[in-house]
Parts: sequence; structure tokens; C-alpha cells
Amino acid sequence: MSRSYAILGAGLMGRMMAYALAQGGARVEIFERSGPDAEQSAARVAASMLAPLAESAITEPSVVRMGLYGLDRWKSLIEQLNNKVEQQTFFQQNGTLVLWHRLDAAEAQRFAEHLERNVRLNPALSSPWHLDSKALAELEPSVAERFSQGLFLPREGQLDNRQLLTALLEALQQLHVKLHWHTPCEPDDLADHGFDWVIDCRGLGAKSSWSNTHNPLRGVRGEVIRVHAPEVKLQRPTRLIHPRYPIYIAPKENDLYVIGATEIESEDLSPVSVRSSMELLSAAYSVHSGFAEARILESATQCRPTLKNNLPEICVPRAGIMQINGLYRHGYLIAPAVMDAAQELLHETGSALAKRFEIAIQHHDLTSSFA
Repeated sequence: MSRSYAILGAGLMGRMMAYALAQGGARVEIFERSGPDAEQSAARVAASMLAPLAESAITEPSVVRMGLYGLDRWKSLIEQLNNKVEQQTFFQQNGTLVLWHRLDAAEAQRFAEHLERNVRLNPALSSPWHLDSKALAELEPSVAERFSQGLFLPREGQLDNRQLLTALLEALQQLHVKLHWHTPCEPDDLADHGFDWVIDCRGLGAKSSWSNTHNPLRGVRGEVIRVHAPEVKLQRPTRLIHPRYPIYIAPKENDLYVIGATEIESEDLSPVSVRSSMELLSAAYSVHSGFAEARILESATQCRPTLKNNLPEICVPRAGIMQINGLYRHGYLIAPAVMDAAQELLHETGSALAKRFEIAIQHHDLTSSFA
């Protein structure tokens, strides 16, 4: 007899968990406080870069390992989705380009040394390539006039987050997953509805019911600007070494670019500030003059669900309830690893993946362990 699952939240993790479970033959229902466009989800406001080496400069080794795992999983998952649904998802694995202006050369040197040290610690990472002016012109001709050197991080990739969310929704409809839009729920609301498991994937929306009070959930504000820039022809995600934070420019299909970097300890969801807009857009213009004539399609803010150690966690506070949270700014990078670890926990007594990736598991007695 197949199991039944209720998923709270239809953001990235909610849709991925529902898709995986429904594919396995389970009965799945999703309960989401907003609509099918994921307009209140952090998954909608993201550049969705898959860059474990670039992120290794600012995050834990476990996140890097999850990111490396996720690259291969994303490739197979998106190939599978693209064969099943009408909405195709853009996936690219052209590496990451890192650039800097002359005044930031010392910071760039520190960044490169950090990456090389991380490669020595984790041989699964590919060493960064140091580009001179000739190599840079061959790799990314459109920036060669403004920069004479750079770093290339091979193997890294990206996807289109909004295309993916739409494709997953289409796949869920094909699998006859029952979708309850504009239906806010707490786990206890569904205790008597006959589900084998209620899985809470609501991100920051689960703050009031998050079980691990020793590791409280908080929001970290992020801001991105989406522009249409036909004059810019970047071929891969580009990061600019910046005195305060690394700015990224992620090229999507049809001359669309996602520009971001800001990270603010706040749960404020007000519009993007003038300061952030000016810094992001001026940085993009400093990379390529074609951004001067770009058209701003959207500026957006969202709060990423974050725990005190900036790492994900899975809680099973009592039988039949699972909480998955804390993916922070690494949501798309680490989501496949977290999802697969959660799937193991649903079907087994422990998770080899959770142990491998050091994903904290809180069991019924709320004693921390790596399952």
C-alpha cells in the first residue's frame, strides 16, 4: 500500500519533495499559502547559480560537498523534466568567471589563494584557471576591453529558477498531485487527515513552529535586479570582486540577466533600496558598458530562511512530522543533497547522505545527531 504525504509550502524544496515522492507512487498533496507562481517564496528571487568552488570562499566545507553532489543531480533531474514537460528549464555548465578592477587586485589575490587552498582540501573541486588578457579574450570576449586578467572556475553551472518552478508544477499536475493554493497550514492542522507524513518545507513561513529552539530560524534579506540587456553577451555567470561583497551577474536565456549580491540581517520585505540599486547596477555597468542601455524588468527582495550556523537542518519532532529548513543563500546549490537525505530518512531509520554532508538531524527527543 502506497504512503501518503502532505507537503507544506510550494517553494523549491516543497516542489522537489512532492515530485520525488509522487514519482515513487505515493499520494501527495501540497498546501501553499500563496499561489502557483511561488510569489512569496525565496526560490523565486534567486540567481540559482551552482558554484561550489566560488562559494567555498565564504561557506562551510559541507556546503561545498553538497554543491558538488547537486551539480550532477541537477543535470539528470532537469534532463528528466525536460523530457516530460512543455516548460523547458535552462541549465548551463560553462563555469564561472571571476573579475576585478585594478584597485581590488589584493582582494582578488586573497580570494584566489582561498580557492586554491580549498581545492587542496577537496580534490573533487577543479582548480581555478588564472587568465591573462589573451586567455580572457578567448573565453569571454565581451569583457576583454575592460579587464586584463581573471579567474575561470570550470565545471560550475546555473539554471533558470523560474523555469524550474514552472516545470516542477507542470510535472506535479501530470502526477496528479493535489494542489491547495491560498491554504496556509500548520503541521498540527493536518494531524487527523490520514497522512503518513506531514513535511514542512515553508522556509521562513515555518518560523513560529520550527522545533529546534536551540537553533532558531531567522530571515536574511537578499535583493536582486533582473534586466534585459541585448547588447551584453556574457556566456556564463560572472562574479566581480567588490570591497564589501562579491557581485554576481547571471545570464539567462533571451538576454535576461540577474544581478545581485546584497545580504542583510533583516526580515524586511520592503522594496529594493536606492543604495542597493545604484551599487548593483553601477557594478554591472563597470563589467560591460552594454548594461547602460539595459531595461530593468524587476527589482525584487526576499528573505532566505537561515539557522544560526547558516547550514540546513532536518527535524523530526514527533512521529509523522518532518521539518526541512535553513537552506540560506545556498538553496539551489544544496537542494538535491538535502532532498535526497530527507528521502532516505522517510524510508529508512537513518541517512548515509546526511552523515556524508553533515546535515544535522533532530530526532524525536531533539538530540542533535548526524543520521
